[in-house]
Amino acid sequence: MSIHSSFRNSNSSSKHRNVLTRLERLEKLTAAERWNSEEQGLFGLPKVRSIKVAMKKKKKAVAEEEATAAAPAAAAK
Repeated sequence: MSIHSSFRNSNSSSKHRNVLTRLERLEKLTAAERWNSEEQGLFGLPKVRSIKVAMKKKKKAVAEEEATAAAPAAAAK
């Protein structure tokens, strides 16, 4: 029997996950100073927003570089 494609581990690190593990939640809460290990326990942690960071397209940056490189050449004529 073959394994379903959603259960494979090959691309799991690059995929955005909505649910964080307890350790990941603690790291985010500690970084935001919303959790203190001395005052609060490990259970009943507050919710942590998991935001997917979108990368900007590189085509615009390449087009701007070409435009800035072409501008001095046009001014030299």
